[in-house]
Amino acid sequence: MRLSILDQVPLTEHAPDSPAALTSGLALARDADALGYHRIWFAEHHNSRSFASAAPEMMTALALERTSRIRVGTGAILLPYYPAQKVAETMGLLSAVHPNRVDTGLGRAALSDPNYAAKIAALVQEFGTNHPQPDSEPVGGVWVLGAGGSSAPLPGTLGAGYVHGHFLRPTGGEVATRAYQEAAAQSGHAAHTVLAVRFVTAETEERAQELAEALLLWRVRKDFGHDGPIPSTAGAGSYQWSAPERARAQERSQALIVGTPDKVCARLLALAESHNADELMLNTLVSDPEDRLNAYRLLADRLIG
Repeated sequence: MRLSILDQVPLTEHAPDSPAALTSGLALARDADALGYHRIWFAEHHNSRSFASAAPEMMTALALERTSRIRVGTGAILLPYYPAQKVAETMGLLSAVHPNRVDTGLGRAALSDPNYAAKIAALVQEFGTNHPQPDSEPVGGVWVLGAGGSSAPLPGTLGAGYVHGHFLRPTGGEVATRAYQEAAAQSGHAAHTVLAVRFVTAETEERAQELAEALLLWRVRKDFGHDGPIPSTAGAGSYQWSAPERARAQERSQALIVGTPDKVCARLLALAESHNADELMLNTLVSDPEDRLNAYRLLADRLIG
């Protein structure tokens, strides 16, 4: 099973400002390269008090210069904001300097764009023609990210890869990945299916639950309009939860895989099988960069052979 990382470059109590968060994200890219992860992608968030990566193309460029093997890319460029030509020129430049190492992940989040499908088709054509990839990768290294399922068939018809965001919508993903795979087969393309999953792990169940509690506190407070850094376990441990917050945390926990490394690995592999996924793209949000790296190391030790 191929393992990859989605890094949202979080602001945390341990890395409370952009310089610290960005430094941590680039250090993670180097560590992921050494651990044997297949790819690392950087997300795009704007006007956020939780995440520092507003320009994933720039993070991709910086990480490529600091690594030697791992594929690096965007997860995702929010395509409604940009002309396709701008994306093609920016990512094409990186692909020319770092051939066969650049992924162009595209998404739209909740944004509306009547030209979304046409832009993706144009980018697949552009990169497929000018930046060919090995057979193990989709046409041109182009990926479409989705969670609701409505966009899943499109990349299948074009030869692009599809990444389903389990951590955004933990139910119904099997239908979306099946729709993508069927569209790819009908169009004569190979399917490249990735499942993006959020997890928390540590050597002991107790420590994993402490880290998960802090992550859920951040997520719940964000849901209730309090956007901010990922809290530490100490900060989460002293927090007085309201009843509505606890109820929302229970809902949000359905999208989070928590436990010891062996427990988490078993659950991840089961999810990959149920979605017929070729690859798992992992995301964890914890305050201390050492806890984050340790989590990725624990899974790499067990699943990267």
